[in-house]
Amino acid sequence: MNRLWSRVGIRAASVGLLVAGVIGGVYLGQDREVQAQSAAVTSSQAKLVDSRAEVEEIQLLKERQAQHAAARAYRRAAEGAAASEAMAQAKTAAGKARTEAQKAIEKEAAEKAAKAEKSGSGSSGGSTAYTGPIPDSCNEYSGTRETGCALMIDAGFGIDQFPCLDKLWKKESGWNPKAANPSSGAYGIPQALPGSKMGSVADDWRTNPATQIKWGLGYIEGRYDTPCGAWSHSQSTGWY
Repeated sequence: MNRLWSRVGIRAASVGLLVAGVIGGVYLGQDREVQAQSAAVTSSQAKLVDSRAEVEEIQLLKERQAQHAAARAYRRAAEGAAASEAMAQAKTAAGKARTEAQKAIEKEAAEKAAKAEKSGSGSSGGSTAYTGPIPDSCNEYSGTRETGCALMIDAGFGIDQFPCLDKLWKKESGWNPKAANPSSGAYGIPQALPGSKMGSVADDWRTNPATQIKWGLGYIEGRYDTPCGAWSHSQSTGWY
């Protein structure tokens, strides 16, 4: 009996150990599976973190690139504006320089003409005397020249001044009341610059020779005293 119970006990113990081993194996397998799942989750989380970090880094890089592009565009715009302003200032300075140079040239020419007139002899105003033939009357002329001669006499000049006036306005316009200089804008028999100045005499200055002549005679008297004075200046400088 004792041996029988001993064998039964041994078998029971063996069965118990076997069951315990099976149970332990089951738990061990489950634990390994849990660990594997946990490791997979951890790996996924790590990948997700890395992916988010990469996305954030790319986004930051794009933002920096956009900032750099905006800065470059601003610099280009600023440089363009500065260049435009510098060009405008240069044009203005060049225009002023040309104006000043023209004024200096005109002043020098006027001074030379004044010296030449003072050194001359003959008619009034210090101009060189006209030595050519003197007309007996304005009837020797026709058209706008006859009108000019008559108006010159009315303005108080002697008939001896008309040959100078005749030569002056032949040179300037050919006594054509519609003569126009396309480059300078001078107009009419006296080549007023601009032509609208003759509007101080009458509104018909574009077509009326008498209006143009009256203005021209007033201009000559105010600046050169006499038609021969104006003609002398024109011969010296090329203009009056």
